[in-house]
Amino acid sequence: MPIQTPAKRPNTFLELLYNIAIPSIILMKLSTDEYLGTVPALIVALLFPLGYGLYDFIKNKSMNFISLLGFFSTLLTGGIGLFELDVEWLAIKEAAIPSVIGIVVLISGFWGKPLIAKILLNPLLFNLDLIYQTLASKNKTDQFKARIQSANHLLASTFVFSATMNYLLAKWIVISPAGTVEFNEQLGEMTLLSYPVIAIPSMVMLIAIMFYVVKSTMKLTDLTLEKILNGEK
Repeated sequence: MPIQTPAKRPNTFLELLYNIAIPSIILMKLSTDEYLGTVPALIVALLFPLGYGLYDFIKNKSMNFISLLGFFSTLLTGGIGLFELDVEWLAIKEAAIPSVIGIVVLISGFWGKPLIAKILLNPLLFNLDLIYQTLASKNKTDQFKARIQSANHLLASTFVFSATMNYLLAKWIVISPAGTVEFNEQLGEMTLLSYPVIAIPSMVMLIAIMFYVVKSTMKLTDLTLEKILNGEK
C-alpha cells in the first residue's frame, strides 16, 4: 500500500473556535437590528470559517478534498441565507456534503486505494515496514487488505450517520424562513449542536475503527502493540 507523508495536523481548538463557536455566537446574539442585523450578521459569521479555511490553505500550501467540501459547504450556507431560499435546501445541503465524502470513501476501496489506509496507516505512528514485511512472510497480505477494506466500509458508514443526523438536525432546528432573525439564530443553534450531536459520535466511531485496524494488524502479524508502533523496538 502506498505511504504518504501526512500533512501538518490542524489546530483543533482554532477549528472549533472559528468554524463553530464564533459563528454560532454571532448568529444567535448579533442578528437583531439592535446589533448587526440579519444579513450583516450572517455575512460576518460566515467570514470566520471562510477566513480560517483560506488561512489554513495559505499556511499549508494545500487543501485536501474534505477541507474543500467544507469550504464549499460554507459558501452554500451563505447563499441559502442571502438569497432567502427555502430552508429545505439547507437540510439537503447539510446531508449532501457528508454523503459525497462517504461515496468518495466507498469508491476509493473499489479503486484499490482505500481512504482509510491513508488516514490510519500513518508512518509516523506505525512501523509500516515491519508490518508489511511480516504480513508478506506469513502470506497474509491479502487478508490484511481485506480487513482494511472492511474498515473502509465502516468509515463510509460513519458518513452515512453524519448525513442522516445533519439532515434531521437541520429539519428539527431550522424552521424559520431564510433572511429572518429567527433563521440566523436557528442556524447558529444548529451549528453549535452539530459538534456534540454529530462530530463527537463520529469521532468515537473513528476511534473504534482504528482499534479494529490495530487489533487486526496484531492478530495477522503476531506482533505486539509495542512492535507495530513506530519508534518502538
